[in-house]
Amino acid sequence: MHATSTHTAPAAATAPSPRIHLVIGPVGAGKSTFVRQLVQQHRAVPLNLDDWMATLFSPDRPDAADVMAWYVPRTLRCLEQIWKTAEAVLHAGGDVVLEVGLIQQHQRDAFYARMGPWADATVVYVLDAPREVRRARVLRRNAEQGATFSMVVPPRIFELASDLWQPPAEVECANHTVVWVPVADHGA
Repeated sequence: MHATSTHTAPAAATAPSPRIHLVIGPVGAGKSTFVRQLVQQHRAVPLNLDDWMATLFSPDRPDAADVMAWYVPRTLRCLEQIWKTAEAVLHAGGDVVLEVGLIQQHQRDAFYARMGPWADATVVYVLDAPREVRRARVLRRNAEQGATFSMVVPPRIFELASDLWQPPAEVECANHTVVWVPVADHGA
């Protein structure tokens, strides 16, 4: 027996397309605070690399001098799973807010290449602040371990990551939707 429904499905054309909100910037720039605002504004699913790394691997993190040899393969595995999760959310019609590092141009280029059909649905938000300001924020966050804390960032890692930071160049800005977020606008 078949029943006839009087309900109509929502029109796909009227629903906004799902978007990727990619938040980038150096350590301590205020990304996590800004992400919280984006998540509320867009009713999006946040996917944060530091949260995944802290949950999955922090208890096993070695104290060795070459922590990067330990860190990099785990980061790549987390990024792979984050991307699978993001795709699932996007296919279900939801927005995602990604805070996944990508502090160097070649990392972002690989990300853009991987996005495929989602390339036109991406907005890149760039946050930055002077190194002294960021260093003070990170020291305070390490000590207070408040709402945006996920793991301690040792001074040597802060300096290394700060040295590696490459803001988007003119070509990246021309090829993608890039929004530069002034420090005063995100309350960091």
